[in-house]
Amino acid sequence: MGNNMQIACLGWGSLVWDPRELPIRGIWFEDGPFLPIEYARQSKDGRITLVIVEGRTLVRSLWTLLNCNDLTGAKKALADREGIKEDDIPKDIGFWPSDDKKSGKCTDSIPLWAKSHSLDAVVWTNLPPRFDGINGKIPTVDEILNYFNSSLMPIEKRRLAEEYITKTPPQIDTEYRREMILRLNWITRRTC
Repeated sequence: MGNNMQIACLGWGSLVWDPRELPIRGIWFEDGPFLPIEYARQSKDGRITLVIVEGRTLVRSLWTLLNCNDLTGAKKALADREGIKEDDIPKDIGFWPSDDKKSGKCTDSIPLWAKSHSLDAVVWTNLPPRFDGINGKIPTVDEILNYFNSSLMPIEKRRLAEEYITKTPPQIDTEYRREMILRLNWITRRTC
């Protein structure tokens, strides 16, 4: 595989409006593969972020081309942007194509989509759900709302959490997002 590889990165959250040092080429396209995405990961800064959660309603992800020469470089670039340590890349960065059977969640739906877009490779964030410090724990929408409404949540963390949810691209229309916007009276902003 040479220097002209067409490598895509999938996105659905802050990666889209805040790619930082991720070497993207051009814009984010809105016709990514359908994936089961939901707000199910409590981050250190107080946000509840979007992750792939098997069995959830499928929403159409976004994608962009990366300015990387190979799949290894693309995985490393995405890991750097996401704050993922090099040792954790094999489990926390999904990718296609893969020599082994497991390279991330939803690897069944991505190859067909990638081939239909003439892509050589695809990378995506493959972090697990996490809540209350427990990896793998998928919070209910009520648990998230109670967390946001807690008097113990500092105002700055609440602001970051609201920003993440309201800046999420409109097509990432998840069940939890609709509930949070309705019950917290947050207004979404068009970002793409």
